[in-house]
Amino acid sequence: MIVFDLACATGHVFEAWFGSSDDYEGQKARGLVSCPVCGSAEVDKAVMAPRVAPKGNQLPAMPAPAQAKAMLAKMAAAQKEMLAGAAYVGKRFATQAREMHSGERTEAPIYGEVTPAEARSLLDDGVPVAPLPLPMRPPGTDN
Repeated sequence: MIVFDLACATGHVFEAWFGSSDDYEGQKARGLVSCPVCGSAEVDKAVMAPRVAPKGNQLPAMPAPAQAKAMLAKMAAAQKEMLAGAAYVGKRFATQAREMHSGERTEAPIYGEVTPAEARSLLDDGVPVAPLPLPMRPPGTDN
């Protein structure tokens, strides 16, 4: 399949897919190509930019170290603000979140640790949880 940008005599530009260039030419010769906006059969190929895929062996551009450090600092500040007033509950997070969701425990902002399977189970049960963007150290640890 090939896609062409086409334009009618009144200036409407649109895309159309064809099996090949010959297929386009044949359909145009038989009057089968028309503008979807105004119906004009006076249609020709429009100027189009080539679609060149990037090389498969190239990595995406990485931010400069200073830029990456600044982005991480902003994420850390946002996470700190998000967790202000929240209690760290460690490995008891899944149990406490489930108890809050079911009404067995008073709701309060908490954060802690869960395994991927525990997180999946909480989400499957409708318990609203989300991963933190950056790793957290438990309170009282300095490294």
